[in-house]
Amino acid sequence: MIPKLYDTERALWQERVTKAPSVCLTTDCWTSRTTCSFMSVTCHFIEDYKMTSCLLDCFEFTDRHTAENLAVELLRVAKEWQVEDKVVCCVSDNAANITKAIKVLKWTHHPCLAHTLNLVVRDALKVIKTTVDKVKAVVEFFHKSTVAAQKLKSTQRQMGIPELRPKQECATRWNSTFDMLKRMLEIKDAIISTLALINASIEPLSQEEWELVKEVCAVLQPFQEVTVEISADSYVTASKMLLLCKGLQLVTAENQWTVTVQKVKELVAALCSAMDRKFLRMEYNTVLSETTLLDPRFKNLPSVIVELLMKLFRGLVQQQQQNAPPSSQPAPPLQGQVEEEQQTSAVWRLFDDRATGDASRRNPTADAIMEVRSYLEEPLIQRAEDPLSWWQAKASVFPLLVKVMEGRLCIVATSVPSERIFSKTGQILTERRNRIRPISPSKLRHLIFLNANLP
Repeated sequence: MIPKLYDTERALWQERVTKAPSVCLTTDCWTSRTTCSFMSVTCHFIEDYKMTSCLLDCFEFTDRHTAENLAVELLRVAKEWQVEDKVVCCVSDNAANITKAIKVLKWTHHPCLAHTLNLVVRDALKVIKTTVDKVKAVVEFFHKSTVAAQKLKSTQRQMGIPELRPKQECATRWNSTFDMLKRMLEIKDAIISTLALINASIEPLSQEEWELVKEVCAVLQPFQEVTVEISADSYVTASKMLLLCKGLQLVTAENQWTVTVQKVKELVAALCSAMDRKFLRMEYNTVLSETTLLDPRFKNLPSVIVELLMKLFRGLVQQQQQNAPPSSQPAPPLQGQVEEEQQTSAVWRLFDDRATGDASRRNPTADAIMEVRSYLEEPLIQRAEDPLSWWQAKASVFPLLVKVMEGRLCIVATSVPSERIFSKTGQILTERRNRIRPISPSKLRHLIFLNANLP
């Protein structure tokens, strides 16, 4: 049953992917609890003016994770799905091996923004490591002690506040640290009272440390919001990257004048410094600038960038014209039409000659420039509106740019779609169900594929 369902579903997705004019791929690697390494590849494209995503493959990767081996597997998956010549961008984390593998394939590589933000914040959090470690110790105490956990619930009930448990952090995810600190603030009074009532041996946070946690959460809140905003795959995300990154820099810089705790000031300085390095000249990234310019919500880029992109767009639009299929031959005129043309040909000959000459002298480059300029003169739409719906309504007005748009707005900002696959894989391949892999690796691949792609 599973193989048959897999074959049916794969055939349906193959047909949809084949029709896509351009695709964006994301990829990532993961090691399960049973120490098996897996690699996933997801595909993103625009279908009927809607963002569409699917899993192409998630498979066990037993070879060494060298750039060459990764490139071989990426190309194999792309060829199986017949998209090797349609890849406009491949998104992955910042690891050197996968970055090199994508360059070996001569695909455009874009680093995952969520991973970049993770590196920026995790490195900056080292400034407040002492306080974070104290919070972790308190959280672990309540997770290990059933007496303390029950007393915390009792205290929360007496205070008339929701019964919330402290959250533990994941060492590799900065936002888990943020969630841990934020939860501690939410249950601060209950935590302080419970630790005092049970006379716990653990060291509580001082008033200054509580103030530090409060200011840190305020500083990191925008980073959390941006991470959530860019991690979707059901709507356009890459066009927001330039604005969101610049916005993060501005908001964080403003915090230098509002925070009061010295350690938090050092945290803010570390964040600003890291973003200055990571986002340096980001607006000159051709792919990002093109993507932003083709989003009718955000196309008001600096004039210098627009002029640079105008030159590029001329080439892209001309390429679309060259790749367009030849126009079909007009149908032969009806007999009545022939007679009418014969009767009026002498009268209309001068006009017809001029019109034919004007049409033959049309310059494709000029047409491309006019279309781009007309698009740029269109008013911005509201940020909450769907840019793809706008393009659907304007397709007849900008027929050349629509084709270019399909190869840019399909790009996603992060490799989170590939990472989500591993969450599903972890639910399928557990310590109790680990025999499914050696007994039937194909069945595991089928289950992962169906889990990700079935509606």
